[in-house]
Formats: sequence, C-alpha cells, structure tokens
Amino acid sequence: HNLEMKHLPGADPELVLLSHRYEELERIALSDMTREEINQLVQELGFYRKETPDAPVPEEFQFAPAKPLPTLLPPEAPTADGKTPPKRDKEEHLDL
Repeated sequence: HNLEMKHLPGADPELVLLSHRYEELERIALSDMTREEINQLVQELGFYRKETPDAPVPEEFQFAPAKPLPTLLPPEAPTADGKTPPKRDKEEHLDL
C-alpha cells in the first residue's frame, strides 16, 4: 500500500521516498540488493503489505509509512536563537 513501481529502462533501480506533498525525502539504491532484502527494507520502512491486491487496508495504515509531521514548539518555548516565536491563532495552518 502506498508504493508505486515505475520501470525506467536504463536507469538503476532505486526507492524514492516522497512526503505527503510529493517532495523527495530520500533515495535508496536497490541495485546491490536481492528481492528478499528489498522486501525486508520496505517492511522496515513501514509499508503495509496487503494479502491480495484488492484487500482493504486497515485505517491505521492508510497513510503508512508516513512519518509524523514535526511538532511545533509551544508559543512560550524559546527557539534555538533564544527568541520566543510569535503567538499564532489556533485555526492558522502553518503548512499552507
């Protein structure tokens, strides 16, 4: 689930991990890996393997293997430079 295979003739095989915004997070070369090692890697990364192609995906795995979004500092906590960040409205979306 959430894994798409694209065959690019002449290209070395690699696993490209994308964020929820389709931004590249990491590339992992697969050329020197066996099928078993690749399957193990995909499992370790948190991808869910369906029993059959049309099997439902449990709700807790719908967005797997997405890593949790970084948590924001509470308004009163100082940042790395020692300054306190400005207070924000609870309804404001920082990712937009």
